[in-house]
Amino acid sequence: MNILDDLKMQYRLGGISLKMIYWNIGFFLVSLFFYQFSIGAFDFPNWIALSSEPAVFLLRPWTFLTYAFFHDGFFHLLFNMMVLNFASYLFLTFFSSKQYLGLYILSAIFSGLIFALAFNLMHYSGAIVGASAAIMAVLVAVTTYSPLMDVRLLLIGNVKLWHVTAVIIILDLMQFRLGNSGGHISHLAGAFFGFMYVKLLQNGIDLSKIVTAVLDFCTNLFRKPSTPFKKVHKNYKKPTEKPISKIVVKDKKQQQIDEILDKISQSGYDSLSQEEKEFLFQAGK
Repeated sequence: MNILDDLKMQYRLGGISLKMIYWNIGFFLVSLFFYQFSIGAFDFPNWIALSSEPAVFLLRPWTFLTYAFFHDGFFHLLFNMMVLNFASYLFLTFFSSKQYLGLYILSAIFSGLIFALAFNLMHYSGAIVGASAAIMAVLVAVTTYSPLMDVRLLLIGNVKLWHVTAVIIILDLMQFRLGNSGGHISHLAGAFFGFMYVKLLQNGIDLSKIVTAVLDFCTNLFRKPSTPFKKVHKNYKKPTEKPISKIVVKDKKQQQIDEILDKISQSGYDSLSQEEKEFLFQAGK
């Protein structure tokens, strides 16, 4: 088995978190076509990256989701996938795959909307890519549900989950004015959405069902129609019983007459006894 076959096998057998990592890596490989070697940076077109300009994103509403699968460099991708793997493992300990997918997609859209709104209010203009907002939503969601969970970090040891999440959020807040303000806005929006998702879920409202319903609708819409079921109506009337044999059961008198007639045909009328003659005479009447 070569490497490609091994990757295909891992994808088929892996869970939703592994598939999400594969999707992000796959889109990153595609994005290499947008790398500008002359300037040493990615130049994402506005039909992939999420622009803060209303004239752009209103005509390309899908960018509120596509931006969350592209990354502006290898280390951007590497760090995000490490945190996603960590957060996904913890999240799926308590929640289902459908809830994971729903949270990832909805948080990405919500964070994109907050980014566009904030930039317009601040009179900024820019574009963002990256899965950080959705990853923050997954991490904060599981932290909200189980903040005192013990996690083991390399070179540090055991710490509480909320300690890890708090450090990441504080770093976002500290770097807000230093650069990539659009990215930090989306990160914090994702964290807020993850918190609200769990709080609503604890009150019986599962927002991920929105995504599940949409995906089911799209699946049924493009599914090849199957052969319509034809119901066969069976006749449950009792079938007519077939005669076991063609033997006709005769009454005793008729049987005696036939025997006398057979005797006549074989030996003649004179061979009959007087009693037989009288019986035949009475029967003839």
